[in-house]
Amino acid sequence: MFEIHNNMTDDRIDEIGENHVGTSATTPLRADAFDISDEEKIAKIQESVKDILITLGMDLTDDSLQGTPKRVAKAFVNELFMGLNPKNKPKASTFDNNYKYGEMLVEKNIIVYSTCEHHLLPIIGRAHVAYISNGKVIGLSKMNRLVEYFAKRPQVQERLTMQVVQAMQEALGTDDVACVIDAKHLCVNSRGIKDIESSTVTAEFGGKFKNKETKREFLDYIKLNTTFD
Repeated sequence: MFEIHNNMTDDRIDEIGENHVGTSATTPLRADAFDISDEEKIAKIQESVKDILITLGMDLTDDSLQGTPKRVAKAFVNELFMGLNPKNKPKASTFDNNYKYGEMLVEKNIIVYSTCEHHLLPIIGRAHVAYISNGKVIGLSKMNRLVEYFAKRPQVQERLTMQVVQAMQEALGTDDVACVIDAKHLCVNSRGIKDIESSTVTAEFGGKFKNKETKREFLDYIKLNTTFD
């Protein structure tokens, strides 16, 4: 079993968590992240969840709770954090732009279900993704699936926004990609400051979307009354 060497003070830990500060532009993964199978991960997580519940004082002999450790473990590996495993990355099928469509294409209101990596609480919102073809187009559903893939891991919203754009740029062979995400963080809404109304908006603009006119056209498409200079 690997060891965690924590050289941060409690104050620094709280500072990063309470301010929701991301420290890495890429998902922090160990080199041995996939040395064991999903089945082995489920078994290990199941025991860990059982220990947590017992420590909290829960009676795991109750019919309602007996299966909770395994349910949580399976949800972690197969659903909530399935985007950690590269084998689950959707194939971003592209096609020739035979009809010569030259304007921006916008897929808006893509549902985002992610998990804050600071408190492991939900991030829920919508992503708006756009690109301008450079000779290739991508299947519409693949845009949704790419958002889902990168969302299904412990995340910070800024990183998620960047990862979606980078994956689209790689698939399409163009820098002309943009993504805006508007989401609620339950670590803000349900604990800490407990502000149930606030949401977080992040944006990543590449290529032509850095132009103010193109950027504004995109924001008008998604009806987001926000200025990103």
